[in-house]
Amino acid sequence: MLLDLIQNRKSIRNYSEKNIPNEDLKKILQAGYYAPSWMNSQPWKFILVKDEESKALLSQLALNQPHVKSANAVIVCIADKNAWNRENFGKVLARRGMNEAGIDKILSVPMLYPVLLGDDKVLLRSVEQVTYAISYMMLEAKELGIDSCIIGAIANEATVWQEDIISKVNEKLNLKEGEVLISMITLGYAKEEEKPEKMRKDFDEIIHFERVGQKFEV
Repeated sequence: MLLDLIQNRKSIRNYSEKNIPNEDLKKILQAGYYAPSWMNSQPWKFILVKDEESKALLSQLALNQPHVKSANAVIVCIADKNAWNRENFGKVLARRGMNEAGIDKILSVPMLYPVLLGDDKVLLRSVEQVTYAISYMMLEAKELGIDSCIIGAIANEATVWQEDIISKVNEKLNLKEGEVLISMITLGYAKEEEKPEKMRKDFDEIIHFERVGQKFEV
């Protein structure tokens, strides 16, 4: 059951040296490729990194977290703000069968077109979309018996920290203006001794029925 898969997935930071088959890596990336996206905007890019020098640089970007460097592979998750510009988003809407009048209507509503709200809102909406794909990729990895960990503590446009490292990473990955590295997924096979406990807040603290403070009971 999918719920069992979700419940049993844990963040793993201690990997063996076992290599992940390319066929499995492709399946994980396909899961991100097919993830839902509002209006099919797909404001994302995913970069598979296995090169040792590149992983070492990504580790620096992530406060020198060692499992970024020791992972068998790292998926770098990019929020692509360029996906929202008039030309790119217009093409997406046109493929949905919209005519120019319909496209112009969509692009005139701030709720539907974050560009009208400013660059920060464009990045926020892009990050929202990318998180869906990240979840799909991590679950597909678990389905394949591959462990993972999401890396969120990183230097990027949002945290505005270690700009020199950001510049080096952007050059190494050939990122262009408007393409923001917002997260990474480390992939590998857990060493046998790695058995972290999955901790969660109380169910009733998170889940509510109809209004906050009212329990959902079966």
